[in-house]
Amino acid sequence: MGRDKALLPWPPQPPGPRGSTPETFLTATIDVLDDHSDLVIVVAGKNAPNLAPLVYARGAFITINPAPERGQFSSLQVGLQDVLNRGRDAAIVTLVDRPPARPATLLRLRAAFEEAYSREKWAVVPEFGGKHGHPIFIGREMIHAFLSASPASTARDVEHQHVHRIEYVLVDDPFVTMNVDTPADYDSLLQQTK
Repeated sequence: MGRDKALLPWPPQPPGPRGSTPETFLTATIDVLDDHSDLVIVVAGKNAPNLAPLVYARGAFITINPAPERGQFSSLQVGLQDVLNRGRDAAIVTLVDRPPARPATLLRLRAAFEEAYSREKWAVVPEFGGKHGHPIFIGREMIHAFLSASPASTARDVEHQHVHRIEYVLVDDPFVTMNVDTPADYDSLLQQTK
């Protein structure tokens, strides 16, 4: 992308007055998650100094991945350990390189998680257009599965090992599967939202 994807402006808006700070993927995600959780934890690496002011201004917490070069799964493990350290036994996990899921999607996923958890499911994953996406809702058992996995694993590896414990929920929200990896992806997203 050439710059921190978490700081891409979102939602699309005309340029504001000089000195105004646009909202970003990160701040929009914190805002949406804050309405559906006790607390929001952002995992950062070397970009922590750039993210911290936005995270703290939203009342969220930041935890640092001391070795971000190990990859995305290491950040997931750092964040989930912080969830447990803060006395929580469930989490909503999402990425910040995309627009946040719609509030109605989060309500649907949370209700599905509460119902599925009573049937001994460990996680709820949204599905749109035949693809699985984010955010995922996970309970303590799935948190422990992620934390006990080899650092060389991926989240997908762990999910596939426990697929019988996952409930997939169809949602009408293309943002759950959207990836923004290049300037062209971001431009395409902006065109779709006009």
